[in-house]
Amino acid sequence: MKKTMLFILLVFGFAFAMAACGAEKPSSEGDSSSAPDSTSDGEKLVVQVGTSPTYPPFESEKQGELVGFDIALIEKIAEVEDFEVEFSTMQFDGLVPALKSGQLDVVVGALSITDKRMESVDFSNAYYESGLSILTKPDSGITSFDDLQGKLIGVQKGTSSYNYMVANGIKDQDIKQYADISTAYNTMENGGVDAILYDNPSNINYLNEQETDAAIVGDILAGEFYGIAVNKDKKELLEKINDGLAKLQEDGTYEQLFDEYLRGEKNGLIEGVVKPEEVVITAE
Repeated sequence: MKKTMLFILLVFGFAFAMAACGAEKPSSEGDSSSAPDSTSDGEKLVVQVGTSPTYPPFESEKQGELVGFDIALIEKIAEVEDFEVEFSTMQFDGLVPALKSGQLDVVVGALSITDKRMESVDFSNAYYESGLSILTKPDSGITSFDDLQGKLIGVQKGTSSYNYMVANGIKDQDIKQYADISTAYNTMENGGVDAILYDNPSNINYLNEQETDAAIVGDILAGEFYGIAVNKDKKELLEKINDGLAKLQEDGTYEQLFDEYLRGEKNGLIEGVVKPEEVVITAE
């Protein structure tokens, strides 16, 4: 009798243990399947885009809204590549450091493709061919780059204009750097600097938008190409941006942006694929 009872108890205990083990397994599987997947279907990629809205017609702010060629370009790329953008604004010289640190995924800011910048970030294929021009008042006595010697020249801080002047013999003491180009233009109008050396599209935009007797003089200098800067850890995003740019070039949307934002001025239009390594310039 005791043996029979012991046998029954052992069988009952074994069945209870197996039931307990069976109950644990679904719980474990449920834990893993319930963990949310950040890349699950239905969730769009959200890209953090930085810009400095002080450079019309490429980026500026009107009535609290970001507008311009660069803003429209990245939004159109996002549309055809099915991702979303969230914009952050900051001073121009803080954009690349913020991108490098991971605070941003992308920067649009009429960024010239330079070897120094390529050490820190990746660039998309080129989307605009630019250059520098001299903007000055009629009584400045300046008609060419050579005339800048001994004059006080205004530039935006952190831009390639400064590098170009230093590399071509302009003394640092004769260069006045400003946080934004609007301040530099205003200073020239008030006689604080003799001339501005800056990107030609911006100088053209200034002449079109302002009542001024200033003029562009001399040759276009230092041909440069703009690219969209991307965090080096975002290779797939870089590929998406290049694919999107190519689609916009093919369907005519890209050229339409020149009509809408650059008043049809298409000297900077890029035909086909121009890789950043093919047009990179040296920045001192």
